[in-house]
Amino acid sequence: MFLELIGTVFAGIAAAGLVMLANKLTGGRLPRWTAPVVAGLAMIAMTITSEYGWYGRTRASLPEGVVVIETVENRSFYRPWTMVSPYIDRFAALDEASLRQNPDVPGQTMADLYFFGRWAPVNKIPILVDCDGLRRASLADGATYDARGAVSDADWVSVAADDAVLVAVCEGA
Repeated sequence: MFLELIGTVFAGIAAAGLVMLANKLTGGRLPRWTAPVVAGLAMIAMTITSEYGWYGRTRASLPEGVVVIETVENRSFYRPWTMVSPYIDRFAALDEASLRQNPDVPGQTMADLYFFGRWAPVNKIPILVDCDGLRRASLADGATYDARGAVSDADWVSVAADDAVLVAVCEGA
């Protein structure tokens, strides 16, 4: 966040400097308000570029085996350009290396989901997916297991067969 702020400030300073140089080369013919307006526009452009580029940069930095399974686009009335072209500010990723199954409980797979958000810390949540029963449960608060190793206190949520988490986990397992 801090580096993006510094980059935005420097973009404004550089743009103002270019306008001042152009003004000097034209013999002072540009209006006095040109430099601050161009600096402000450059800072806005830098901020927009940073917002739209965050997802691509973050996705490219994911380690091998961590796949994006769902994205959330952002549209805001106070950012009218997002109505035309929304940007991704959150996404969920599955760590395929974390997929694990218990042979005594067929059809169920445990996995780690990661939730990324712009200006937010990364959250890791262990989940349990019942591929046969079309349901999943969060194990973030911990879990207890019965004698054969099955999770006994899962708070199951029924999901559709095309649920992104269900499909990713069951295909990966």
